Amino acid sequence: MLKRKIETRFEEWRKKENKTALLIMGARQVGKTTSIRRFAKENYKYFLEINFEEKPLLRNIFEGNLDADSIFEKLTVAGLGSLVPHQTLLFLDEIQACPKARTAIKFLVEDGRLDIIESGSLLGINYGDVSSFPVGFEQKVEMHSLDFEEFLWAMGITEPTIAKVRQNFLSKTLVDPFIHGMFMEYFQRYLIVGGMPRVVMEYQQGKNLAGAMEQQKIIVGSYRDDIAKYAGRNKANAMAIFDSIPAQLSEKNKRFFLANLEEGASNRKYGDPLYWLYDAGISLFCYNVSQLTIPFELNQRRHIFKFFLRDTGLLSSMSLGNVQQAILNGDLNVNQGAITENCVADILFKNGHSLYYFDLKGRQEIDFVLDMNQKVVPLEVKSGLDAHRHPSLTHLLENPGVPVESALVLCRENISQNGKVTYLPLYMAMFL
Repeated sequence: MLKRKIETRFEEWRKKENKTALLIMGARQVGKTTSIRRFAKENYKYFLEINFEEKPLLRNIFEGNLDADSIFEKLTVAGLGSLVPHQTLLFLDEIQACPKARTAIKFLVEDGRLDIIESGSLLGINYGDVSSFPVGFEQKVEMHSLDFEEFLWAMGITEPTIAKVRQNFLSKTLVDPFIHGMFMEYFQRYLIVGGMPRVVMEYQQGKNLAGAMEQQKIIVGSYRDDIAKYAGRNKANAMAIFDSIPAQLSEKNKRFFLANLEEGASNRKYGDPLYWLYDAGISLFCYNVSQLTIPFELNQRRHIFKFFLRDTGLLSSMSLGNVQQAILNGDLNVNQGAITENCVADILFKNGHSLYYFDLKGRQEIDFVLDMNQKVVPLEVKSGLDAHRHPSLTHLLENPGVPVESALVLCRENISQNGKVTYLPLYMAMFL
């Protein structure tokens, strides 16, 4: 079983008095159901689960009256298990398939006899037809695929070892060379495997890369099925965007160009499909900013952006050529460093960062700019062997008119400092 950080959030929610329902949202196959079942087994004497896609007839429980007593009566006769007030967790899985169940949450929470967790794909939750949302009666939490630290746990790396490396990060002291080498190897594996639970578990069992890659193909296929199922009139354009992501990221500046989809492509035609893929938890926007001032939102140019894939293992699977073999051979700069930069974007997003980059008229491109304690911190990702060659960053730091006190470069090297620039191993993105 894979250890997941979100289960700490479950425990915090369980201890609350007068709690709301807990809504766990996420892209398909990020491990929502598995984590909720394990939490229920460890913390509740009684557990009722309804999967509205697997058993559509159970949607009838939420037809007619939606008061708590009526629903209790129907749950009791449905034969789902014992229902003991104040000792039972009700798990409503694939909640997007039963909008009336979502409406009923308000009345069940007000009643207070059950603890309730809902789970569903971002697609259905964001685009579902709910007559009355239970505003104020749900606590929403988004779940992602495994981040790099969770991947290390899956590989058997202990928390004390990670804590020691974290201390190196905080104190800017060298990581033990052996540990540094091993963490870099695990980072290379993460570029290939990614964080989708089924893929990680396949790799975990005997370091089976072939099996892991087969699981990735299945997941990518399911994403295409979801696009066809949920995207409606946008499905053809959404599919074109989805399939173009690896090639567009492989360009030198990583920027997403609508013109690469078709001649004369417009935001009017492709804008909705782009946001649909973001809302589905499949992709990430990284917007260009015209000035390095906080908040970045005031200077973002929403028509200029990079478009990353949420799981880097899936990007590796979709990329042309045998990028996995190149990465295994130590070439992290494969496809113009697209895989490595995508991985950093995914890690930063999972850590709670909004994604922005700086590119002033094509002359000074900085891969990411971060808001760290209300200070602008430029971040460069160097996947090659030239970590100390960063002319755009150097020019930026030498400009007295730019309010930047320090910068970060993520690279293959151990920790070092040179003036305003701190060089960090790529795996330390997990600490940012």
